[in-house]
Amino acid sequence: MPEGHESLPLNSVRAFAVIAREKSVTRAAEVLGVAQSAVSRHLAVLEEYLGSKLVERRGRNSELTAFGRLFATAVSEPLDTIYFTAQRMKRRQTDVNRILVRTSLPTFASTLLIPNIQAFSTEAGGAVVDVVTTLSQPTSADNFDVLITRDLALAEPSDRWVLLNEDLVCVGSPRQVAGKEIDIVTRVPIVSITSRPDALPTWLRGMDIRQDDIKLGARYDHHYLALPAIAHGRSLLVTPEVLVRDLIKQGLLEVVKGTRTPSGMQYHAHAVDRSQNLDLARMFCRWLVRLCREDPAKPKSSGAASK
Repeated sequence: MPEGHESLPLNSVRAFAVIAREKSVTRAAEVLGVAQSAVSRHLAVLEEYLGSKLVERRGRNSELTAFGRLFATAVSEPLDTIYFTAQRMKRRQTDVNRILVRTSLPTFASTLLIPNIQAFSTEAGGAVVDVVTTLSQPTSADNFDVLITRDLALAEPSDRWVLLNEDLVCVGSPRQVAGKEIDIVTRVPIVSITSRPDALPTWLRGMDIRQDDIKLGARYDHHYLALPAIAHGRSLLVTPEVLVRDLIKQGLLEVVKGTRTPSGMQYHAHAVDRSQNLDLARMFCRWLVRLCREDPAKPKSSGAASK
């Protein structure tokens, strides 16, 4: 500590932040699990350090002075951030059989990844897999072990697996499309997905169908919003086949015959080098490759796939 600079009493700052939140020295002591006299001492130490009164007693409550309100505003949020970060890092260090999977593909996560993730947990001896979805570009400051994406770049060092090359298909409810030929797409409305504006035009080009020849139906932000409407309604949906694979297997959706075409997109999984559970992250990525390449009409295989 440089000469002439007193050390900031951080414990007193923490105690004051709790007083400010609880509006009571007594309740602050209960929250902190210490005697009321200890909280009062912390308050006195901080007021002496700052050279200004922070709290005025009003009966059983403690009211902040104008200076106290200003100081509380300045320190409360940073303290919360420090506490949250410390708890998260502490948890990450002790969770030796846990990884955080981040993906920019919310429908992929909800329709394929999460329904099958218990199989990986069992295979990995009870491993816990946390899943978060975000469309933002990942940075090295973000906390995750695995990234699953179709369109985001990862600048930091990682091991990379190709999960699949995306095929587009047109699907509808079985009662709507069973036994029908491809010309049904010119008679039944096709819904559009605003988060994948490329899908329908790409599929139309692949099918050599003009947009003027189809009927546009409702518009949805994401595939996961449209899927229930398609399964129970009278519209069609052009979608990546992987997103509806299990729904087709369950008999909730059916592919219109002859409507499969490649989109030119590719799904990737990355196990980042800075992961504290890198072996588990790599194991998860290899399992995900097997999951994505399984034939949904066949029993699940336990065989490993090479990277």
